[in-house]
Amino acid sequence: MLSVKVDEIEIKKIAREQITELVKEVDSEFVFWDTAELKKRTCMSWDTIQSTFFHDSRFKKRKIGGKWYFPAKETRAFLEAWLKEQTY
Repeated sequence: MLSVKVDEIEIKKIAREQITELVKEVDSEFVFWDTAELKKRTCMSWDTIQSTFFHDSRFKKRKIGGKWYFPAKETRAFLEAWLKEQTY
């Protein structure tokens, strides 16, 4: 027979540390995404992005110099709403 004893206090401490790390990671999210980040976050090619939602007036973007920037929080919210609107 195998017997295992677990230190509940130590487990709670480890869990709290992991939660703290995850919260820090979320808090450090980008303020802006560029096109590379947008493609990565959506798992879409640039052509697909342009042909599906890029020209939607609700999709906030700004071109500075030759580079597109997308506000991270607004873009995430838009993408979640946009996806819900899509018919299958």
